[in-house]
Amino acid sequence: MASPVAAHAGKLLRDLALRPAFLSARSQAVQLTSRRWLNLQEYQSKKLMSDNGVRVQRFFVADTADEALEAAKRLNAKEIVLKAQILAGGRGKGVFNSGLKGGVHLTKDPNVVGQLAKQMIGYNLATKQTPKEGVKVNKVMVAEALDISRETYLAILMDRSCNGPVLVGSPQGGVDIEEVAASNPELIFKEQIDIFEGIKDSQAQRMAENLGFLGPLKNQAADQIKKLYNLFLKVDATQVEVNPFGETPEGQVVCFDAKINFDDNAEFRQKDIFAMDDKSENEPIENEAARYDLKYIGLDGNIACFVNGAGLAMATCDIIFLNGGKPANFLDLGGGVKEAQVYQAFKLLTADPKVEAILVNIFGGIVNCAIIANGITKACRELELKVPLVVRLEVTVIEQGRCMDLRQETENSNGNLTGLEHVTDQNVNKYATGVFFFFFLCS
Repeated sequence: MASPVAAHAGKLLRDLALRPAFLSARSQAVQLTSRRWLNLQEYQSKKLMSDNGVRVQRFFVADTADEALEAAKRLNAKEIVLKAQILAGGRGKGVFNSGLKGGVHLTKDPNVVGQLAKQMIGYNLATKQTPKEGVKVNKVMVAEALDISRETYLAILMDRSCNGPVLVGSPQGGVDIEEVAASNPELIFKEQIDIFEGIKDSQAQRMAENLGFLGPLKNQAADQIKKLYNLFLKVDATQVEVNPFGETPEGQVVCFDAKINFDDNAEFRQKDIFAMDDKSENEPIENEAARYDLKYIGLDGNIACFVNGAGLAMATCDIIFLNGGKPANFLDLGGGVKEAQVYQAFKLLTADPKVEAILVNIFGGIVNCAIIANGITKACRELELKVPLVVRLEVTVIEQGRCMDLRQETENSNGNLTGLEHVTDQNVNKYATGVFFFFFLCS
């Protein structure tokens, strides 16, 4: 089972797991990629689907209350749904600092849309997934509200155990699919797709039938499933999740809400999509870290972590937590780190007022520890480091020379040598001044 820190980091990573929990018994482990996921707003995902033949509600996007009012009139719909556009979930139960309750509203009067938009755009919306102060709403989506006579669940995702895409569906949609998998596993249906042959008509038809679509709706649902799969491949997605994948009283199959995860390694051929990345809701320090290809996630502790490799970074956070401390961040340098990145990473860490100590934990198997050592010494000299610093470098024989120079340089500056067990909240005050190092050298 994932530790508390690992679970917290996983939550902050906005669902970084490559497959839902019901696909694998190992799913409790948080799976990290080399880069953070691309963030798309709801309206951007719906436009992608609409442009690829997938049926979604008619909608417009507005930046001002006047635009929202005009959009509502243009829709000419029996009922209109107005949605605040932020990346966090739980919008319907959120609260604006304007006093308005709820980030999702239904109305039949276009004028009400304009009035509501005035209380949304430019104000912060706080939900269970946002910081306490909420997130500023810059856009709203004005969409046609459709009645849903039945809700199902549909997802297409990459599954390593199958070496390719898997179609997953359930006739019980509109709810947390993990709960369905736990209480009624017989209602979870899967179709393994050969990525070379693509989805077969028989597979799409069988899934549509398993989801409970009957008569003409069965063919309609199968057609939508195939179009979703084509979109999945076209945009290099790792997951396309539609919940609910529903039907209306008028006999239409509609994708009412969807989440798309993309393969960040495909950015070079998906430039138009990645250009839509909404970074406005990120912490400024996260955007700054991304400029230097550093993977940073802020946590609420006071001990900064400086690590290479996502797995080691998670383990380091856990070591701190289990020894009574609290990590201030999750910072993964990656394997191809340069000296300049090490320096910039230290600048980011020391700029955080919460940080009272820094732990460097580097494994030399995937990075040259001499680069790390050079970057550390440069940062210590130029940034005039004021907080305690613990460094663990696991290096090769070839690299020992430079790292021992760093050790000697530290001892000459009256530094202290200590072990990982000292990196706790209780000891931060004890070592409130000076720099101290710990090395583990291996051949």
